[in-house]
Amino acid sequence: MKEKETIEYLDLKHLLPFRNHPFKLRDGEEKEQLLKSIKAQGTIEPLIVRPLSESEYEVISGHRRMEICRELGIEKLPVIVRNLTDEQAVSTMVDANLHRENILPSERAFAYKMKWEAAKKSEKTLSQPATRMRNDDVIAQGFGISKDTLHRYIRLTYLIPELLEMVDEGRIALTPAVELSYLTEQEQHLLLNEIEYADATPSLSQAQRLRGFSRQGRLNSDVIFAVMSEEKANQKEQIRFPKEKIQKYFPKSYTGKDMQNTILKLLEKWQRQRERNAREER
Repeated sequence: MKEKETIEYLDLKHLLPFRNHPFKLRDGEEKEQLLKSIKAQGTIEPLIVRPLSESEYEVISGHRRMEICRELGIEKLPVIVRNLTDEQAVSTMVDANLHRENILPSERAFAYKMKWEAAKKSEKTLSQPATRMRNDDVIAQGFGISKDTLHRYIRLTYLIPELLEMVDEGRIALTPAVELSYLTEQEQHLLLNEIEYADATPSLSQAQRLRGFSRQGRLNSDVIFAVMSEEKANQKEQIRFPKEKIQKYFPKSYTGKDMQNTILKLLEKWQRQRERNAREER
């Protein structure tokens, strides 16, 4: 018979967030509703924690509630203490959060990766390979997705933070993002500079070409500019310059968008001067 779990009350200062916890507490309606609920009723649902030492506990489930309580100055939180292995802790943490609505692609990607790595680690402890129950298909089925989808999301964790944020914002779709994840970190930074300058993200076709050039060891800023300059379907013709050609005219802190805005302002000023000169010549 399973032993009944008891609820304890622990001081907030003794609770530590799960290491590399991928889920964020974002501002918005979801946070506001949780804040109002806790302010009105307190933390009804206990957190799940595991002991790290005599005085420290790691939060497995309930990170958002913990952060809201911290904001509200609530010091004592209800918890259920469980003795979990690292693999069990990861599995419980991921499962407790993935059911939520509005999960960001980056959150999903790192959560999948954490549980996948934990499951793989558990596999290695089994002596007979033929009896191993955990494989990529089983792991993916546990998430309700295909094995290919599992690995596509895991590929997102290889993106630099700035590009991954664009995926979260919907500026880069999942499939092109997966292609870009195969670029080296340096190549991704070169691409980021071009995206900021052009204020445009690569299509799937462009992302595939960038990956191809990277595989050949031929991807540099000029190649990225050439690929990104290609006209996309339904895209209006654009006049563009390589960033390196005009960078010297601007402070080093200027982004591509800053340069674009400055150039447009100067062109407007130039246009007004031309109109003024034309009137004076009449």
